[in-house]
Amino acid sequence: MMKFNLAAEAEKVNPLIPHTAEMIVGAVAFSLLFLVLRSKVVPMFEKAFTARTEAIQGGMERAEKAQLEAQRALSQYNEQLAKAREEAQSLREEARVQGASIVEELRAKAQEEAARITSAAHASIEAERQQAITSLRNEVGALAVELASKIVGESLDDQARQSRIVDRFLDDLEKSK
Repeated sequence: MMKFNLAAEAEKVNPLIPHTAEMIVGAVAFSLLFLVLRSKVVPMFEKAFTARTEAIQGGMERAEKAQLEAQRALSQYNEQLAKAREEAQSLREEARVQGASIVEELRAKAQEEAARITSAAHASIEAERQQAITSLRNEVGALAVELASKIVGESLDDQARQSRIVDRFLDDLEKSK
């Protein structure tokens, strides 16, 4: 019977099922641990999670603001660049126009200077021509008076007579041309 008792006892005690007292102590310990975790640890995790969420959202907002600011700065830069290009183009065009006007002005001044130099040269040539004519007339007159004196055989020192003879001689020369 002993064997039977052992078998009956063995049937009553199942090693897989804990004793009731163990179950109660385990449940109380689990409840205490759950309450401690819930009151101390869970709020810390929630606080850390909230802080991390806020930091991420704040970072995203700052990134969006920075991106908007960068886009604004880029558009402003592009506008300034376009204005600078337009201004450079207008300055080039203005410089080209001014250059053309300066060239035209210098060309006009050069033509005026050339005309003035040509006019002065013509006047100088005319003055030298008149001087040469006067000089030749005086020399021809002196030679004519000398020749006439030799032909006539008397001196033609009278100035008025010399002048009339020379003028008549030169008039005859001019008519014979």
